[in-house]
Amino acid sequence: MALIECKFYSEVLKLSTSMTVILPQQTYSQIGMEGRGNDGDDKHQTLYLLHGYTDDDSIWLRRTSIERYVAPLGLAVVMPNVHKSFYTDMKYGDKYWTFLSEELPAVARSFFPLSVKREDNFVAGLSMGGYGAFKWALRRPEQFAAAASLSGALDMAGHIHRATVEPPEFFRLIYGDEEITGTPEDLLWLLEQSGQMKEKPALYQYCGTEDFLYEDNQAFRSKCEEVGYRDHTYVEGPGDHVWAYWDEYIQHVLEWLPLRK
Repeated sequence: MALIECKFYSEVLKLSTSMTVILPQQTYSQIGMEGRGNDGDDKHQTLYLLHGYTDDDSIWLRRTSIERYVAPLGLAVVMPNVHKSFYTDMKYGDKYWTFLSEELPAVARSFFPLSVKREDNFVAGLSMGGYGAFKWALRRPEQFAAAASLSGALDMAGHIHRATVEPPEFFRLIYGDEEITGTPEDLLWLLEQSGQMKEKPALYQYCGTEDFLYEDNQAFRSKCEEVGYRDHTYVEGPGDHVWAYWDEYIQHVLEWLPLRK
């Protein structure tokens, strides 16, 4: 694998930012590692892997063995930095949704040989990043074959009123004074609109039963059942909002992704 700490300028954010990228490499003599490259001239299948509320683009590498997990899969991983934006065009801040959904893939593909095909692109994240992953996949279903959320903040309208990490006033910086219920920032509303999608991304959802976001996840699960979202995998079990579970379950996500063999 090649590990790249990439500093670049964002025209959308109008500032220098960063992404951490893992690229596949075919290897035969590495001790303890199996590396798979690309077959032929195909560009890399890509997982956009999103960080949580207090983290940055380095966190998945620092808290999990993601580089080792993807090495035998021939899968590129792109991990952007979005600070505490909730992957949103902030009311009083920067346009991180536009950065994520439009600029980031274009810039990453200009630097690296990443596939543009829907069937080769996936997105996943934890906590705030789980919200970002499902929002990206449900708002741009033509971009992704599959999306995964680990302990995601999936009922954002409810979460704002129940929030314990930050007071509701914090979310004014992101969403302003208006309720987000029934808007594209509301995952439950996006699910209600999913019947209009020509192609629906497969969804994988995990949350621990002791997690403070468990109620959010139950709301999302119930809405999937209500609207008949068929390609939805739900997993729960004993667990809290900690990296031990995310390190375990990102491996399940990688097994679940519809990767080329």
